[in-house]
Amino acid sequence: MPEDHVKIRSVETLSDDWFLLRKTTFDYRRRDGNWQTLSRETYDRGHGAVILLYHRARRSVVLVRQFRFPAYSHDGHDGFLIEAPAGQLDQASPEERIRAEVEEETGYRVADVRKIFDAFMSPGSVTERVHFFVAEYDPASRPGEGGGLAEEGEDIEVLELPLERAVGMMASGEICDAKTIMLLQYAQLNLFDHPTS
Repeated sequence: MPEDHVKIRSVETLSDDWFLLRKTTFDYRRRDGNWQTLSRETYDRGHGAVILLYHRARRSVVLVRQFRFPAYSHDGHDGFLIEAPAGQLDQASPEERIRAEVEEETGYRVADVRKIFDAFMSPGSVTERVHFFVAEYDPASRPGEGGGLAEEGEDIEVLELPLERAVGMMASGEICDAKTIMLLQYAQLNLFDHPTS
């Protein structure tokens, strides 16, 4: 695409409370060369990182369960989601942030984290890019209980699950968080040997 395919006309801040919501009006040059004026709202919550802790010999993964109000407020969901540990970067590098976040949420300390990819999770309206990591955890390297930070409103339950159970929970809808589904599918394909029947 040519570099001059967008011309910003105006930017309006709609909300600057929890994160930043803006309305931008811009001219967009279409592939046929014609210009079109468009308006979009974008929610800027910074960038994030997520990690799947796994134990190859145990064929297990560590996930967390926590309350998410947006899930609760829609379609009668109870709001409790099972997820891979994740957090906002807050000016740290993705590697630094995910090491701290995983210890806050799960109590496990991991030194060797491996980035596997990054992705825009909702590019139609949210600016966030999420960095995806995996790390093998050592059950003996758990200096804390996890649970998150109460002052940030976190009340996190730590779950150690067999991989096969976690995959079944995706199929049943018990695990319905997109980033967690992506990591579990990656784990199935790349981190664990396939069991022989």
